[in-house]
This record gives sequence, structure tokens and C-alpha cells, in this order.
Amino acid sequence: MSLFENDIAYDAPEWLTGEHMTGTTIMAVEFADGVVFGADSRTSTGTYVANRVTDKLTQVSEKIYCCRSGSAADTQAIADYVKFYLDLQENETDEDPTVEVASRIFQLFCYQNRDQLSASIICAGWDKVKGGQVFCLPLGGMCVRMPFAIGGSGSTYIYGHCDNTYKEGMTETECLKFVSDAVALAMHRDGSSGGMIRLAVLTKDGCRRMNIPGDQLPTFWSK
Repeated sequence: MSLFENDIAYDAPEWLTGEHMTGTTIMAVEFADGVVFGADSRTSTGTYVANRVTDKLTQVSEKIYCCRSGSAADTQAIADYVKFYLDLQENETDEDPTVEVASRIFQLFCYQNRDQLSASIICAGWDKVKGGQVFCLPLGGMCVRMPFAIGGSGSTYIYGHCDNTYKEGMTETECLKFVSDAVALAMHRDGSSGGMIRLAVLTKDGCRRMNIPGDQLPTFWSK
């Protein structure tokens, strides 16, 4: 893209023309009483860091959240649509929406617009029907329930770590360590992930948010 200044064309820098992307690391894991979320906080425009403290954990219902990766504009728009339809259902039925219903609405938008959107979503939360649940929606709109899910550019660095570390029946404390360690490892390797780690614990009692600042991230051999 060229801009004009005093009738002279020049190439605009990437940070002016690039799309805002949540090139990112997102994660969610089920445990007995609910779900633990985690994400980094970096939003990039090409190689330029546009926002160091983005919140990629987005509430769509009282006890349902989503983690967003891909185009920031696309994922924010989809989350807004899903929140609208869940609010509509709740008002009409006078019941809290289920996590699966929320995930299927995400799937509807992601699949029907798969050629126009860049959106990868993890939808998770707690409902009275099935308790804590995690649904993974990668690019293209597939929707699968999983005991844990990872996404974003940083996830490619930690598949092996997660497969080796995850075990069934983890407690809330173990899940928080699992998520924070995995996201920190991804942030260390992935140039599009960084900033701080945002964590959330969602149970029948509601959502509890936590943050790990950038200077207090878990460290490993590279310390």
C-alpha cells in the first residue's frame, strides 16, 4: 500500500497497513468443578506489537467464556453475535444457556463464513447439565469437545508438552499450573505471543480472574 505526501508516493510501514491479529496462545482445561482458561496478552500488526495487554478471554454469558485467536476484528465480531443470541435465548427461556449451545452458535458463524474469516475459538464454561466443558473450534468451523484445548500460533510449540503433562482428574491448582506453564513455554518460543498471562477459573459459583505479570512468568532451563 502506498500513501501520498506532497504528491510523492511512498510505501507505508507494516504497522500502518497490517491487520490486527491476536497471533497468540490460548488454552482451556476441564476439571471436576469447572474450567480453567489461560491466554497471553499480545496483539500484533505484522511484526509490530499493537497492544501488550489485550484481554483474549471474552465473556459471552454469565458462566461461558471464549478464548480468541486469529483476526482481532473477526473474533470480536463473532463473540458479540454469540453473546447477542445467548442473551436472546436466556430472555426467552428464562434459563441459562448451555456451553454446547454457545459452541454450536460459534460453529455456525465460523463455518458459514470460513472463507471470509480468520477465527479460531475455544469456547468453555460451566452449566447445570454437563458441568465444566471445553469445546475447540479451529479454523474452518469444526467443533469438538475435548478435556483440554490449545490454540493460536504459540500452540504449535507446546503440543508435546501438553500431551505429556496432562492427566485426568487434575485439581484446580494442578490445572492452573498446567495452563500457566504451557502458556509461558509458548510465549518464550513464539514471537507473536507475549506480555502477561491472563487466567480464569470458571465454576458454578462464577468466574475468578487472575493475572501473572510479564516479570513473574514461570521460568524453565532458559532462566
